[in-house]
Amino acid sequence: VQLQASGGGVVQPGDSLTLSCTASGDTSDKYVIGWFRQAPEQGREGISCVSSNGAATYYANSVQGRFTISRDNAKNTVTLQMNSLKPEDTAVYYCAAVRAVGFYYCLAYTHDYWGQGTQVTVSS
Repeated sequence: VQLQASGGGVVQPGDSLTLSCTASGDTSDKYVIGWFRQAPEQGREGISCVSSNGAATYYANSVQGRFTISRDNAKNTVTLQMNSLKPEDTAVYYCAAVRAVGFYYCLAYTHDYWGQGTQVTVSS
């Protein structure tokens, strides 16, 4: 499966952005999709994951209550709605997939397929 992330940009603190991850190729299997981010000189952080049917979600403490993940399997798209953005949200955001129905952990090393990153910059 190939993943394409989009929707990044430069915004001010308190603004919102919507990131999209569109899958193509072999989308017949079930995939858990995660959003990860990496700031300069930091590791890749798992911020949100969603199960293959969308019923189960995970949010890192740093984004809980501000970000919402959702998926539309008919359109092979997973969306990350980001509200109340903060400067510390600045990072390159990646979507990734693993062939699975559900997940125990939302960690980068458990995901096999990665899209290219999209830059999110939050600055006044």
